[in-house]
Amino acid sequence: MKIKKNGSTELKVKEIAQPIADELGLTIWDVSYVKEGAEWYLRVFIDKEDGIDLDDCEAMTRPLNEKLDELDPVSGSYILEVGSAGLERELVRESHFEACIGLDVRVHLIIAADGVKDYVGTLAGYDKNSVKITVDGEEKEVSLSEAAYIKLYEEYDF
Repeated sequence: MKIKKNGSTELKVKEIAQPIADELGLTIWDVSYVKEGAEWYLRVFIDKEDGIDLDDCEAMTRPLNEKLDELDPVSGSYILEVGSAGLERELVRESHFEACIGLDVRVHLIIAADGVKDYVGTLAGYDKNSVKITVDGEEKEVSLSEAAYIKLYEEYDF
């Protein structure tokens, strides 16, 4: 995996969405502009301290959609989706790694190393090539090129 950089469309949309999110007490976790099949999707992932619900998504979608229609920063047609980043959100940008230092993460490897394909531990640091996680009191460095994904980890009691 590689740490993603924002494209120009994503940067423009985040700039437009930020004041709306601020007014609503939300944070923007990520903006993604991707083609899936024949359709383009503009996804804005939001968050807030006590979690996101459908009302938050609707409150963000309406004014954002109006502002995007007014300013027209995206060439061509697309489907706008506003949603929660989720509890086990994927870390893909530098800002994600910075915000999550000290939190539990799952690092899923492309190929098992020493018979292990998943590490769960506390994110201790990162750079453009690797992440450092503390697993059972021991710091482990994992190359990003070996990781399929890195996500926040939430343990559930069922």
